[in-house]
Amino acid sequence: MTIRLSTGLRNKMMGMEALVTGLWVGNDIVTTITDNGASPDSIVAASGSFITAGFVAGDILKMSGATTVGNDTNFTGVRIASVAALTITVPTGTVDTGEVFDANTVLISANGGCMKDVMRNGILCIYSGSQPANGDTAKAGTLLVAITVASGAFTPGTETNGLEFGDETDGYLEKCDGEVWSGVAVATGTAGWFRFYANATDYPTGGASTTLPRIDGSVGTSGADLNMASTSIVTSNTYTIDSFKLTFPYQYGA
Repeated sequence: MTIRLSTGLRNKMMGMEALVTGLWVGNDIVTTITDNGASPDSIVAASGSFITAGFVAGDILKMSGATTVGNDTNFTGVRIASVAALTITVPTGTVDTGEVFDANTVLISANGGCMKDVMRNGILCIYSGSQPANGDTAKAGTLLVAITVASGAFTPGTETNGLEFGDETDGYLEKCDGEVWSGVAVATGTAGWFRFYANATDYPTGGASTTLPRIDGSVGTSGADLNMASTSIVTSNTYTIDSFKLTFPYQYGA
């Protein structure tokens, strides 16, 4: 088992601060936040577009200047569940008290330098042959199958069908529970290794790079970084990844 992180991923995790992606100001458009009981809570605008304003599912929200102090407190570090033009959906219990945005209420979203954010909406590619020396090295072998959400088409730079990780727990990240990770094989061969590309421009080229975020690992039927029922891949067959888990060590070195 040899997980190898590219220099680009390590640099982003160690040095990149959160980047503001969306901004919504209370005195611009009538906006209401609603406690929906046992259902996910919501932020609803009378006009405009949250999408155009830059809000994206998975980004972190922060509210400031709410009439109810508890809303500012609860909207610190909550992740967006979904975004439509006039509605942002957030987890159940986020809204302390329903209210209309005050003129001073500001809602911002951001994504940060953590692995979950950097690798969000990525794609998992399984190749034949031996794993390259490191994540900066150009891909090797033949692409056998590309894993996306429910085998959907993937285009770098868009969210559509990109893979998500779930919440971090006990030092590890796993595939998002609500997603089906699968792909249709484009070649026949024996799976040897994988590369998880971030939502960046190096897929499907996979050339050498010290700036692009990637995760490489071994593929096998047991004891590998990615375990499959069989490593024999056949063209046109669909393959589903039921478990994908990245674990950070408690310590480095002796």
